[in-house]
Amino acid sequence: MFRGHFKHTVDPKGRLSIPAKFREALTDGFGDKLVIVSNGRGALDVYPERNWKELEERVSRLPRLDSFRRTFQYQYLSKGQDVTLDPQGRIQIPLDIRESESLTKDVTIIGMQEKFEIWNAERWTHFERDKVGAPIEDVEQKLADKGV
Repeated sequence: MFRGHFKHTVDPKGRLSIPAKFREALTDGFGDKLVIVSNGRGALDVYPERNWKELEERVSRLPRLDSFRRTFQYQYLSKGQDVTLDPQGRIQIPLDIRESESLTKDVTIIGMQEKFEIWNAERWTHFERDKVGAPIEDVEQKLADKGV
């Protein structure tokens, strides 16, 4: 659903225009409600509300006393914040999140299928070089070994 990399800018009021391609995907049955959450890698995950609820439901099916369930709820699900696309196709990123994730000006928006991520542009460049740098052939082989 969400594909591609896009360069955008957060304005001084914390508004970020969502790429038109992503807005089109949202109008195909997802609506204008989104959930944003820091992903622990220095960026924001952005889910259509329906996809976020599906994630919550999958987690809620795990045993209540499962320590990984509780940790994920504490560290990720509990930090989700609702945002709504405005008529211009923008979301408002709260100041505390903008500051903690360094989303003050130039950002890169990355499609990740059921969600998209918002990265500080410079941080994304470093992450892509340092963390995502495995040769694609190695990644393809590992996925093939998993049946993809």
